[in-house]
Amino acid sequence: MLEGNIYIYILPFLISFFISFVFTRYILKFALNKKILDDPSSSQRKIHARPVPLLGGVSVILTFVVTVLIGFLSGWFEYGEYINPQIWGLLVGSLIILIFGYLDDRYNIKPHWQFLGSSLAVLVAILSGIVISYTTNPFIEGTGPYGRGILYFSPVLSYILTFLWIIGVMYVIKLSDGLDGLVAGIGVIGSFILFIVSLFWNKPLSAVSVLALITCGSLLGVLIYNWHPARIFLGESSIFIGYILGVLSIISGAKIATTLLIIGIPLLDIIVVVAWRLLIERKNPFTSSDTKHIHFRLLTLGLTHRQAVLFLYFISALFGASAIFMQSIQKVIALIILGIFMIILAVFSIMSYVKANQ
Repeated sequence: MLEGNIYIYILPFLISFFISFVFTRYILKFALNKKILDDPSSSQRKIHARPVPLLGGVSVILTFVVTVLIGFLSGWFEYGEYINPQIWGLLVGSLIILIFGYLDDRYNIKPHWQFLGSSLAVLVAILSGIVISYTTNPFIEGTGPYGRGILYFSPVLSYILTFLWIIGVMYVIKLSDGLDGLVAGIGVIGSFILFIVSLFWNKPLSAVSVLALITCGSLLGVLIYNWHPARIFLGESSIFIGYILGVLSIISGAKIATTLLIIGIPLLDIIVVVAWRLLIERKNPFTSSDTKHIHFRLLTLGLTHRQAVLFLYFISALFGASAIFMQSIQKVIALIILGIFMIILAVFSIMSYVKANQ
């Protein structure tokens, strides 16, 4: 069956890439006509020189939704496990993010409204059956993957952990959107790695594999326009990238550790920035913005815009791809190594930042 239907792996990627490329072109013109732009004078952390159209994330979501609907009509999800209810929940959640993201880009709505939209999207996913019901215990032997133990959660705890996981990944990605092509590229890398993971852990031609490829193509089509110098920004809908990565990590077999390695640098960056604002600057870390994120610090160290993005791509791809071949305990070790690497990088970049200010 796999050999005869290999096109189901090829078509989702090619179709989503083509639709994304075309959609983005028209959405870019729409954003220009309606003056839905990111004005660099609105914040000191803006590093682009001229107003840039927003709504790139809207193009990603529209492409994803349209391609998944094509997949239903074409029978792409008829093989492997049956997760149609979860897919429909994912689509509804994606549309909620699209609506709130568009409203934010156009009317600059309050942050709590954006958080409400994100929370609604996560709740829809949970109600559709996307939950973390167990995790592998890497320190105990058992019947789980690689002979490790399995820790099962109660329904209530499963819902709480799922909500915190998905919303956490969403905002880690959102807060990392500071350089052209950065989060779109990390999304491409993450979705492709989760596709590879699904080949090992799911049935052949699984729906998870198809969804990962659709995500990859949807992001790659926009990345062409979002690459430096960007012709379009993702806008507030960039939060969708975290949403889809968080969901895919669950339905691909609770590959939380793998996804943590993919987004490890953005995640640790948020932790460092929050700690800096709290302990050094003694201010609310969630109501201020600055240029202390790692992608800005790399520029301070002397890297060009593209070099900084490619460096962060490399780290995400290196640790994410290595997780494919790792057992549970090895992934924990890799996370520790990633944390040490991030601390070293943060120390050097902070020293450079202080020196530059002096």
